[in-house]
Amino acid sequence: MTDPVKPPRLTSLSHGGGCGCKIAPGVLSDLLKGTKALPVPPELLVGIGSADDAAVYKISDTQAIVATTDFFMPIVDDPEDFGRIAATNAISDVYAMGGRPLFALAVVGMPVNALPGETIGKILEGGAKAAAEAGIPVAGGHTIDSVEPIYGLVAIGLVDLAQMKQNDQAQEGDVLILGKPLGVGIYSAAFKKELLSEAQYAEMIATMTRLNTPGPDLAELPGVHAMTDVTGFGLAGHGLEMARGSGLQAQIDWARVPLLSSARELADAGNITGASGRNWASYGAQVTLDGLSDLDCALVCDPQTSGGLLVSCAPEAVDEVLATFRQHGFDAAAPVGRMAAGSGIRFA
Repeated sequence: MTDPVKPPRLTSLSHGGGCGCKIAPGVLSDLLKGTKALPVPPELLVGIGSADDAAVYKISDTQAIVATTDFFMPIVDDPEDFGRIAATNAISDVYAMGGRPLFALAVVGMPVNALPGETIGKILEGGAKAAAEAGIPVAGGHTIDSVEPIYGLVAIGLVDLAQMKQNDQAQEGDVLILGKPLGVGIYSAAFKKELLSEAQYAEMIATMTRLNTPGPDLAELPGVHAMTDVTGFGLAGHGLEMARGSGLQAQIDWARVPLLSSARELADAGNITGASGRNWASYGAQVTLDGLSDLDCALVCDPQTSGGLLVSCAPEAVDEVLATFRQHGFDAAAPVGRMAAGSGIRFA
């Protein structure tokens, strides 16, 4: 009797994984040039013009629909973990706008001849579990037979217009607070090389499957002016989007930025994703690094999958923002900088 054929590692079937397989921001900007001039209805309050986390469409004098989609190739080999991570990441964009999710649709592309049906089923199950944790159903979706495994969600939410938070409304003097530690891209690079310990893997999964549930509660705070989530373009890229949209400079105190426990050690050992370099090539000219090393540069550009919220708030709201994060179990949340006159983003 022959032994059953062992299914391939999910990560072996894809050329990239998680938010690290995003198209580089500079390339994406060029691709979208022809669409930005197209007319949009006045009810579309947030579209592609501000590089925000989701689209927002006004449906009444007080409410709007929040709509987003996010999907990617495997960042881990466990199918249920992959599904949970991808779904958590997609739902995060609703939270980042200050909205509350309503339901989701699945986006599924799978190499059906390479992966057993049981594996594909566990991916979908993991996504459904993350959606259930957010209190919403996966109400349908679309599937295709593809060369590489792809999974994600279209996430639909609702937001009160008075509480909608965009990434381009930061104010001069605001304090920047980051909700999750950086380093997911570093960890994922080590995982692909089979260099991640069980404890490090557990740490990576824990942060990527933690829903950004503080978002709507943060949006209710009068002192919170702008919000986004840090994903594939790294802290430098998403902080730069906030700065550019707000007409200010983001100033980051690098020593205060929370990192996963082994992020620096793993990066120093060469576990850096290709996306980190692509990110720097796209926006590095607008980033100032005062006294930071090449390793630090890799970390500020490190692509985060299901990363933390970046909140821009008035100085007097800092304690309230941190307390809100703590109420949701985000104990690593920390003030990491401020918004000042100028342009670009500066790390010092």
